[in-house]
Amino acid sequence: MYEIVNKLIQLNKSISTMESCTGGYIANAITNVPGASDIFMFGAVTYSNEYKVKMGVSSSLIDKYSVYSMEVANDMSKTISNYTNSDYGIGVTGKLNRVDKNNNSGENNVVFISIYDRINNKFYTDIVTVLYDERCKNKEMVLESIKKILEEIL
Repeated sequence: MYEIVNKLIQLNKSISTMESCTGGYIANAITNVPGASDIFMFGAVTYSNEYKVKMGVSSSLIDKYSVYSMEVANDMSKTISNYTNSDYGIGVTGKLNRVDKNNNSGENNVVFISIYDRINNKFYTDIVTVLYDERCKNKEMVLESIKKILEEIL
């Protein structure tokens, strides 16, 4: 994330995150880089649907598409970008090889990633199928996808 954080600093652009299954892993990776406080505005970990909605994610989107959908990931990224007035918002939702008793829909190994570019009102997305039993390795897969997207758009 060193190159990405420094590119954001150079461009005078800001970023925020709303993460579910990654539990703050993306925000942690960003803030591990010296100088990240210049570009990182806010990180929200919204494991539950209730707190996604409290942060501004549409409950009707969750009801219609399920919390495990690109529609909800897009709403998460846009919501956090608008909430923090950040140039970019990252939204992550999905399952890291674990059944969710509160949300029966969706595959247990699929993660939806959305990066919202507020200035251009554009979404950049990816779907990652996680492969590992270890949650940390799956989070790393998601982070690698996010890094690749950011490298392309910055």
